[in-house]
Amino acid sequence: MIKVFLCEDEFVVREGIKKNIDWAGNGYEFIGEASDGELALPLIRKLEPDIVITDIKMPFMDGLELSRIIRKELPFIEIVILSGYEEFDYAKQAISIGVAQYLTKPISGDDLLRELDLLRDKIIKSKEERALKEQFKKEMEENDRRERSELFKCLVSGDCPVTELLEKAQKLGMDLSAMWYNIILLFTKSEHHEIEEYSKSSVTVDERINEIVDEMGCISFDRDLEGRAILIMSDSEEKIADIQTDMIAKIEDVFKDYGHVRFCGGIGKAVNRMSRLNESFEDAGCALANRFFVTGNGFFKANRDADREHHVTDSSFDMSNIDAKRIDKNNVTKFLKLGNLDEIPFYVEEFVNSVGADAFNSYIFRQYIAMDVFFAVSAFVEELPPRKKTDAITEVSKDSLENVDSVKEYITELIESAIKCRDSIASNRYMEIVDEAVKYIEENFADEELSLNQLASHVNVSPNHLSTIFSQQTGHTFIKYLTEYRMNKAKEMLKCTSMRSSEISEAVGYKDPHYFSYMFKKTVGMTPTNYRGGKENEEEEG
Repeated sequence: MIKVFLCEDEFVVREGIKKNIDWAGNGYEFIGEASDGELALPLIRKLEPDIVITDIKMPFMDGLELSRIIRKELPFIEIVILSGYEEFDYAKQAISIGVAQYLTKPISGDDLLRELDLLRDKIIKSKEERALKEQFKKEMEENDRRERSELFKCLVSGDCPVTELLEKAQKLGMDLSAMWYNIILLFTKSEHHEIEEYSKSSVTVDERINEIVDEMGCISFDRDLEGRAILIMSDSEEKIADIQTDMIAKIEDVFKDYGHVRFCGGIGKAVNRMSRLNESFEDAGCALANRFFVTGNGFFKANRDADREHHVTDSSFDMSNIDAKRIDKNNVTKFLKLGNLDEIPFYVEEFVNSVGADAFNSYIFRQYIAMDVFFAVSAFVEELPPRKKTDAITEVSKDSLENVDSVKEYITELIESAIKCRDSIASNRYMEIVDEAVKYIEENFADEELSLNQLASHVNVSPNHLSTIFSQQTGHTFIKYLTEYRMNKAKEMLKCTSMRSSEISEAVGYKDPHYFSYMFKKTVGMTPTNYRGGKENEEEEG
């Protein structure tokens, strides 16, 4: 149905138009009326009719002023002006505003219907275009985040040609051309929630940080459970440093209002080529690994300046010279609980550099560290549900203690096996979350307002995280899954009930029947009427 609203100050004329036309029989729905523009405007904003029929001369707010406001706020509404004034000036003003029809009174019901019918195809086509844009927008909200994430991975891989990076960025509306670059990695976590849980304060913090990043002309990339990456670009190393300092200060101010949200930032090194961004990322990653060694908040730089000149021998080795806080088994356990596979190289590198790489030249120290990590990993894996056997964990061997690199390799493999074991259990948790999300969709698909954010709040995870695991588990984005589920339900109703298409539309979550009809044809390949088998008139789809 095409929705019609009437604004006319003469009661007799208003009643005549309203009652002397068979609106429903001609495919229209008369949804409201008002005696002047001032009273009409809030109703029009609320009801959002397809057509507004308005007199031109009315008290308080005339038809021309009402038309100007409608055209500005609700440009998709078609306006038909009725007037007893035939002066050219009124018609000229109406045309400049963009009204669809300028008709003179008196006008018969049949003549008015003929004029409205001329607008019908235009309105339906406009609805279909808006439906397509709305669907595209919803799909892009999920796809854009995924494509941005893929772009960042390419940026820091060191393997992607610059021309390809620029093309990928351009498709996302980004200009990555600059003389200098740097990367800041930022990780936040509400102390009131587990890492994957949905926290409204965390979402608010993210929004404020996004505003800061945008205002400073930088680009933010979502890294899912690993936080976010901020790409800083400028034409000199000095300006990079200034932007970085200013941004860090503003971000730290944000967290002052949210004391329960912990944060840690890793600052990379400035580089003068896009192809060297992997170096900046590696430094930032090592710096971010400090979150596993410290309890407070802050931004850190990688410890790349460890003194390597003094060679430690077993005879000169002294444990009192080692920073015990850095080799605390609790730090290893902390990483095993919260770290990700991609972070392992950064964690091990920062661990070695911060303790002092020279200390690893001592066989006794290498043995001590290897055994300490082994016992921490074994204890962690044993406590995982269901309980795991430690024989899956490689024990310390003579080969693994041969030199600094072999110990680093052993620790890396040890931690990697434990986290893979942890993640295999976590994947079951993700399946449970997605199963709960799917159940919620099945129970609430008729709610037109059903959104990714609403679903995320119900299953208690962040929208970004839910989008990722939902796609991984179902093979579809949330929007695509919801649309297909609604269309399948519509097909059931078309075949198994006598409901009109307009009723089915509302039953599957589309208040606008034209939007539903368009989406059905786009998804199924035919109109609801054709799918049903010609049992319903085309008009009933409206």
